[in-house]
Amino acid sequence: MHCSSWNAATAAASGDGGGGLRLNYYSESCPRAEEIVKEQVRRLYEEHGNTAVSWLRALFHDCTVKSCDASLLLETDAATGLVSEQASPRSFGMRNFKYVGAIKSALERECPGTVSCADILALAARDGAAMLGGPAAIPMRTGRRDATESQYGEVERYIPNHNDTVSAVLSRFAAMGLGAEAVVALLGAHSVGRVHCSNLVARLYPAVDAGMEPAYGAYLRGRCPTADAREDTRDVAYARNDRATPMVLDNMYHKNLLKGRGLLLVDQRLASDPRTAPFVRRMAADNGYFGETFAAALVRMSENGPLTGGQGEVRKDCRFVNAK
Repeated sequence: MHCSSWNAATAAASGDGGGGLRLNYYSESCPRAEEIVKEQVRRLYEEHGNTAVSWLRALFHDCTVKSCDASLLLETDAATGLVSEQASPRSFGMRNFKYVGAIKSALERECPGTVSCADILALAARDGAAMLGGPAAIPMRTGRRDATESQYGEVERYIPNHNDTVSAVLSRFAAMGLGAEAVVALLGAHSVGRVHCSNLVARLYPAVDAGMEPAYGAYLRGRCPTADAREDTRDVAYARNDRATPMVLDNMYHKNLLKGRGLLLVDQRLASDPRTAPFVRRMAADNGYFGETFAAALVRMSENGPLTGGQGEVRKDCRFVNAK
């Protein structure tokens, strides 16, 4: 379902509440910047549909670890000793980083050294959500700057694990100013994409998790090998997060939770925890409410501790810190 605007997101993005970020930051320095990102996201989606899902996950991983600063995109560099955040076990299964370069190249042709990689991640997530049938035209402030160091050592402390408690997940998001309602909306991004079996087998073997619908457990056992399969086998095999509308960002995630069809343990726990269950039920019943809440939460997450003004830099190549 597409909507032309989202009131909650519009309210969240009005004014300059993002610590130096503002709407249309590039209106003079690179007037077509946001249009170029949108064109590239659409082109990539038409060629590789899963890129739209990747943009959402990339923004979450970048912003959750201290700051929305594109530190996630830095590649390991033996010469400087930098270790990429992408090397963390928490980043397992992330892909399509190479296509960030395609977006960046298009921007560099138009406005060299102007649009930050951090803003590319934020805008690509917004446009990716729209390509997946989620909220369209989310107003998003820009003006983020790029980090000059990786936060590899911090990733596991900041990114929630797939079997975390609801309390652990809520506290991690609370650090970004996001409450239980926003958490239930953002985890709705699990409506799209897939989960690797290595994150599922503990819920399937030796017995199917009691909180899982038995028929769904049987289906997942068919998708995922036995618990003692070689690690690489379990890593390669996967299951769709949502079998009904696997590439649509909608409230099917919340409907599935109410039926005991949450893939990850942390997903299913949302439906039974009194702090989150009311929001699961309301979003399952109202896709419009889910979309509005998701849009506002995405904006808030995208503004977590950005580098602005004279902080950081605008990388020429998102994979590497600029040469001094």
